[in-house]
Amino acid sequence: MDAWVIGFHEMESTPLSLVGGKGLKLGELSKLEGIRVPEGFCVTTVGYRRAIEGNESYLALVDRLSKLQSEDRDQISGICGEIRQLITEAAIPADVVKSVTRYLSELGVEHAYAVRSSATAEDLPHASFAGQQDTYLNIIGTEAILKHISKCWASLYTDRAVIYRMQNGYDHSLVHVSVVVQRMVFPHASGIMFTADPVTSNRKLLSIDASYGLGEALVSGLVSADCYQVQEGEIVNKRIAAKKIAIYGRKEGGTETKQLDPDQQTAQTLTEQQILRLARLGRQIEAYFGTPQDIEWCLAEDTFYMVQSRPITTLFPIPEANDPDNHVYISVGHQQMMTDAMKPLGLSFYLLTTAAPMRTAGGRLFVDITPMLASPAGRDRLLALGKSDPLIKGALTTIIERADFIKPLPADGEAPSPRRSPAAEQPAQADNDPAIVAALMQRSQTSIAATKQAIASKSGLALMDFIQEDFQELKKILFDPKSTSVFMAAMNASTWINEKMNEWLGEINAADTLTQSVSNNITSEMGLALLEVADVIRPYHEVVAYLQHVKDDRFLDELVKLEGGQETADAIHAYLQQYGMRCAGEIDVTRPRWSEKPLTLVPLILGNVKNFEPNAGKRKFEQGLKEAVDKEQDLLARLRRIPDGESKAEETERMIGLVRNFIGYREYPKYGMISRYFVYKQALLQEAERLVLAGVIREQDDIYYLAFEELREVVRTNTLDYEIINERRDAYKVYDKLTPPRVMTSDGEIIAGTYERGNLPADAILGLPVSAGVIEGRARVILNMEDANLEEGDILVTSFTDPGWTPLFVSIKGLVTEVGGLMTHGAVIAREYGLPAVVGVEHATKLIQDGQRIRVHGTEGYIEIL
Repeated sequence: MDAWVIGFHEMESTPLSLVGGKGLKLGELSKLEGIRVPEGFCVTTVGYRRAIEGNESYLALVDRLSKLQSEDRDQISGICGEIRQLITEAAIPADVVKSVTRYLSELGVEHAYAVRSSATAEDLPHASFAGQQDTYLNIIGTEAILKHISKCWASLYTDRAVIYRMQNGYDHSLVHVSVVVQRMVFPHASGIMFTADPVTSNRKLLSIDASYGLGEALVSGLVSADCYQVQEGEIVNKRIAAKKIAIYGRKEGGTETKQLDPDQQTAQTLTEQQILRLARLGRQIEAYFGTPQDIEWCLAEDTFYMVQSRPITTLFPIPEANDPDNHVYISVGHQQMMTDAMKPLGLSFYLLTTAAPMRTAGGRLFVDITPMLASPAGRDRLLALGKSDPLIKGALTTIIERADFIKPLPADGEAPSPRRSPAAEQPAQADNDPAIVAALMQRSQTSIAATKQAIASKSGLALMDFIQEDFQELKKILFDPKSTSVFMAAMNASTWINEKMNEWLGEINAADTLTQSVSNNITSEMGLALLEVADVIRPYHEVVAYLQHVKDDRFLDELVKLEGGQETADAIHAYLQQYGMRCAGEIDVTRPRWSEKPLTLVPLILGNVKNFEPNAGKRKFEQGLKEAVDKEQDLLARLRRIPDGESKAEETERMIGLVRNFIGYREYPKYGMISRYFVYKQALLQEAERLVLAGVIREQDDIYYLAFEELREVVRTNTLDYEIINERRDAYKVYDKLTPPRVMTSDGEIIAGTYERGNLPADAILGLPVSAGVIEGRARVILNMEDANLEEGDILVTSFTDPGWTPLFVSIKGLVTEVGGLMTHGAVIAREYGLPAVVGVEHATKLIQDGQRIRVHGTEGYIEIL
């Protein structure tokens, strides 16, 4: 084996760095029994590196490229063009020419070849780089092949390849390219096979696209393809496309496009036997690589040839089950309004908190609802819960209708609820006494203060044991039946009001207005409190100017030197004392809290200074309170004018009292949980600092990539295999790019529900109505809270809003999110602030563009782009 060229048959333990992803896979495929791969070889990356080494112009251009962002398209295009020209004009090293010539003489120089790029950052488990570099078909003759090798080298710097690398965090100078030279097959048919369905992610459903001629036409989108689906050895679905053209190789080299005969255009490309034979080959390849594959194949003289296989990188991982039976999982993130990936320590904190049957996958949490689906009563409870999220309810209904998917429990079997601890299954009953809420809040604060005091003296193993024990106290408070009964009474009363006011008065979502400006809502108070911070700062122009340019989280240190600086610092410190344990995505304890990253709050404070007059917080609360009182009086007056009105008004007034007294507490248990998490986190970061000083870990945040039990073991032994941290960091980067499903099965299938359209406009974007009203305004599509730049009257469009997003709510007039339900945090706060809101809008941040004028129908649940 020489360093310049390696034949497929010679690859034993060849590193990726020599032959790239495509070359490595072809070498492995060619050794599999029963798998046919066209003969060929790889021109290794050594030749590419030799061709460019020492070229100062090339190095300077790559350095310029590394300083650009993926949005700098024009500059990228210009630099890439210069680099490609440099590479194609560079002489191919003589050793490469010699080795290529020798291999071609062995394989037959008279044959036609495909010349294909194979980059070292390609066909990887976490990034496919599919189609980023170039392929040339039907190339004949040594000189032409060498010329196209240069073209493949140059294609490492196509605009699309460079932008893809930028978006996926790859250093251009560390990515090299090998070139695959492979005997051409002139196929009757070709196509792509996915060993897991790319649409539903079902790992048991294999999907084949097939068309006549070369697969290049299919890959480039020039022709339609037949689609065949195979499950467990049977063809379960076929779609025969109208195939008007096909691309074929020409004997003299190159390709040509031909019109197909009319009878061939609608004929099935592969026979039933060929479909099943190809599917078996696909399953064999998948089994060898151990992960679902995206395979390019071609069929010549009734023989299937495999010309490429890469992992499917877009599939969401399947939660691990303890048995081989079918399982169904519901996303926790969609309930908690936080669908981002979580780091291992964050996942384990939540697992230590909940009593539900949890599973993890892709850095997310899922509840295994299989036991509930197995019993009629359990199914009824799930569908009742699903009322607050029609997309989840629709998915569950689909699964239930597949009667054979979940085995039923014995007649006397009963499934526990996965949502809360058994204590929380008590019926929601509570005396309408506001003092109950005050007592519950005080109990939580007293307990947290005790934990804070006790933890201060703990370190090492004693600290880890203390935290583990204190989780029991957290759960006791969080799942206290009295606490649960308070907010459940309010939620049930809210539902009752909506149903009865619609039935008796024809009024839709009446409870939305009634929940404005309630007492004891820690989350809505947090937003109004930031308006008060702005009131302190507004008179001090020097402070405002300073805050507009700060870029460091230690900005408070310099602030005190300015006029009004001390007053500003005191106001911010007081705010952080009360709310500094919060942040966007707060259920993940590893996310930086506002106390740790106060710079996050600066744009929000400046926005409040700019957009509001003094005392705006107080006026907002009073305005909401007036609207709620007016609504109550209006409803009661109208009720008294209908048959049996007095008794209906009396019951309605009682229900309104429950809502007004108790719905605010809906936000408090989570506040208590997050407050306690922060106490744990601060202690663990001190322990992490000790581990850094001892040389056990390199950085404090390394502990975020360990589950709690793993961290405990590291603390106990003072040792750690650091490769675990590297692997977890890489995995987190992959997970962070994935979109979690609401509902998925143990087959990996993503089940999606739909909204009922009714009589809505044809171009309406549908969602779930959670806060009544209609509002028009400018859409601000914001994915990270720190990027918020809001003007008065803007409508926030984002993927999710947990309590950490609440300070933005005071500046907006409406809300649209991709995730959420009737009783998730964003919906509760939107109602309290009187913001028309539609949640659960799939792909909202892509369908709605930043700056577009939109109309949000919060009562009926849809958005119009104006």
